[in-house]
Amino acid sequence: MAFIDTPKEPEFFEANRAPAGHVPNFVQTFAARPAVYDAWKQLNGAIKESMDLRRYELATLAAATALKSSYCSLAHGQVLADKFYTAEEVAALVDEPPNNPVDEAVMAFARKVALGADKVTQTDVDGLKAVGLTDADVLDVALAAAARAFFSKTLDATGTQPDSVFNNLPDTLRTALTVGRPIYSG
Repeated sequence: MAFIDTPKEPEFFEANRAPAGHVPNFVQTFAARPAVYDAWKQLNGAIKESMDLRRYELATLAAATALKSSYCSLAHGQVLADKFYTAEEVAALVDEPPNNPVDEAVMAFARKVALGADKVTQTDVDGLKAVGLTDADVLDVALAAAARAFFSKTLDATGTQPDSVFNNLPDTLRTALTVGRPIYSG
């Protein structure tokens, strides 16, 4: 499940149980640093609160797939498939830009931030503004992508595999979103 052993903290696990009832593998990883996990939840919540949920999920999926983070791609792709798109449409987003110019620009920018934020230019930001984003919207996309880089890289650096519950996703979606580490089979 992970390259590192972490403390078994029943209270921490119980407090961070997923809505579906299981303790996510990433919670087990962060059991060694609960203050960091609490800070992550606060940061991520603040970012998410200022954004439209669909835009947040698209930016997050774009960053996660660019970073080859199966865990985050599966989790956020599942949200998109549950709330906004079909499984096939979400699977297509991994390799094909959406046919909406705003969504396409958001995802391209999030990928660029995740892979090489030092290469972002005024032209990139102007492209987002040209499709209707405000300066605050641009900041939100940058924050979502940068935060995803932290979380994705932490999980991958510790060998934390996506939860086995992701095996229940439709085959097309599961296959498309497993872009890095395999889903935990234990």
